[in-house]
Amino acid sequence: MVATSELERAVNDRLAEHDLRYTAGRRAIVEGLKAADGPVTLPELLDSSPDLAQSSAYRNLGLLEEAGVVRRLVHGGEHAHFELSESLTEHHHHLICESCGLVRDVTLETKLERTLDKAFDTLAEAEGFVTTHHTVDLYGLCSTCR
Repeated sequence: MVATSELERAVNDRLAEHDLRYTAGRRAIVEGLKAADGPVTLPELLDSSPDLAQSSAYRNLGLLEEAGVVRRLVHGGEHAHFELSESLTEHHHHLICESCGLVRDVTLETKLERTLDKAFDTLAEAEGFVTTHHTVDLYGLCSTCR
């Protein structure tokens, strides 16, 4: 993950590209997502950052998403999950519980990730498609719901 000062600079630069300021509310969201142990829902983010007002947090999450700072994950659960953009952290995938909606980050071994990249590039090339990135989400039941 990018160091805090580097993260702040990167976020500030992305926001500036979209004519947005790095306000205290946006900073609180970024810090809350950085501190989280994986993707979180808006209610979870609000619980961990009591200074955030729900209305401004939701609006700012949308603006941060548009600026490429935040990624919204929608997996059919009651709430969308949010995390910092991979370009600010590291490439990873997700395990998603179909029962309780839990979303966990997982990182694959470098060799396996390269194998997947090659396979995805071959598949895309056969279709005349150029890939920029990929995501892999695995669905099932977490240890609690099993």
